[in-house]
Amino acid sequence: MVVVLDTNHFREYMRQSASGNVLRERLQDSRPEVFTTIITSQESAQGWFAWINKQPPGHQQVHGYQVYQQSLESLAGLGLLGFDEDAAELFEELHQMRPRIGTMDLKIASICLAHDVLLLSRNLRDFEKVPGLKVENWLD
Repeated sequence: MVVVLDTNHFREYMRQSASGNVLRERLQDSRPEVFTTIITSQESAQGWFAWINKQPPGHQQVHGYQVYQQSLESLAGLGLLGFDEDAAELFEELHQMRPRIGTMDLKIASICLAHDVLLLSRNLRDFEKVPGLKVENWLD
């Protein structure tokens, strides 16, 4: 079994929150191959850069850089699925259908469809609009 962590699942996995602990237990029990996407990497980096850039330079940025580094180390420990030509083709086909789902989420869905894998996300309401996508929430 192969699973892909959406950005919200990756965030909880990385933070070791209560929800993240539930996720880690389920991953341990089912022992899937665990991946995330280059899109989640992008979203994570953009979020931490925005937070870091809002802080005055120096000591107040330390926490943001530390957590961003932890995020990079966590990403390095997971498989990373790219946004390749197959995913781009699926994205364009899905985009023409005009589902009410954000562009980044549609890219993640396209990557998962291209690899025929299970997406783990809290955002079931949006991802369930994507035909053929397998999606589950393992946090709650």
